[in-house]
Amino acid sequence: MKSMVIGMLAETPVHPGAGRTSGFVDLPVARESTTDYPVIVGSSVKGALRDRAREEWPDDVRDGDKVSLSPEVAKAFGKQEGAGDLMVSDARLLLLPVRSLTGQYKWATCPYLLERLCRDIRRSGAGNSLEIPEQSGKPKKGTVLSMGDGRLYLEEREFEIAGSVDDSVIKSIGQFMPHEEAVRRLADQLAMLNDDDFKWFASYGLSVNARNALDEKSKTTIPGALWYEETLSPDSLFYTIIFERREGSLGFIRSLFEKIPYLQVGGNETVGQGWFSVKLLEG
Repeated sequence: MKSMVIGMLAETPVHPGAGRTSGFVDLPVARESTTDYPVIVGSSVKGALRDRAREEWPDDVRDGDKVSLSPEVAKAFGKQEGAGDLMVSDARLLLLPVRSLTGQYKWATCPYLLERLCRDIRRSGAGNSLEIPEQSGKPKKGTVLSMGDGRLYLEEREFEIAGSVDDSVIKSIGQFMPHEEAVRRLADQLAMLNDDDFKWFASYGLSVNARNALDEKSKTTIPGALWYEETLSPDSLFYTIIFERREGSLGFIRSLFEKIPYLQVGGNETVGQGWFSVKLLEG
C-alpha cells in the first residue's frame, strides 16, 4: 500500500474547532484526548482536500436542483454509500510557535512528538526515503535544548539551555517545511522541551481572541454576544499521511497542488484563517 506524507505549515491563524466549550473559551481548538495536543482530525483534513478537489472538478448538477459529486471526486473520497480510494489520517502537531522574551519566537517540540514522528514515518512505509530523527539526549524538566547558552524565557517561564538539538532532528523536521527560508532559520529557532514542559505550552499557550457580533442596522456590538475563540498561531507545523486503497490514487492528490500548493482547513475561512502551505513527501 503506497502512501504520501504531507507537511502542513500554517500561513495564517488556524481554528480546527472542537465544537464544545472548554473553561472560559467558548470555541476551543480540537485536541487529542490523552495528550491535550492540538490536532486536526482526519475527517477535517479529508473534507478540506475534497473541497479543494471540487474546485478542480465541479459538482454535477442534474435534474434541476439535484447536485452530486463529480465522478473523479466521488471515486477519490467516496460517497455516502461507499468508501473512496484514499485514506486520510489526523494531522499531527510537530512544531508549536512559542513567544520568547529573549528574542524572536521559538519553534517548540518535545521528544514524544519526535518519537511519534518516527513511528508514523515507518508506518507510512517511507522509512527509506524520509529522514528519521535520532535523539542522543532528552532535556530534563526545566531545561531546553536550543542554540546559545544561559537561560531562555518562553512566555513567562524560564529554562536553562542544556545543549543544542541534534542535526538529525533539524533535518528531519526541515523536510516537512515547504519554504526554504523557514528551513534556513529552523536551527536557530528550534527549542526541544521536556515532554511535561511542552504539554503546558500546548495546553495553555495558544492564542485566545475575543470576538463579538454586530447589529446589522446600527453596526454596534450586540450586548451579550461576546465570545472567546482559540486559534493556532501562524508557523505551526503539522503533518498528515494519506494511503491509497487502489493503485494510482495518490496521483489525484498530487494533481491538486501542482499549481497552488496551499490548503484551507478549519473554520473562519471568510476572515482569512486556516491557510496552510503544503509539501508532498512520497515514500
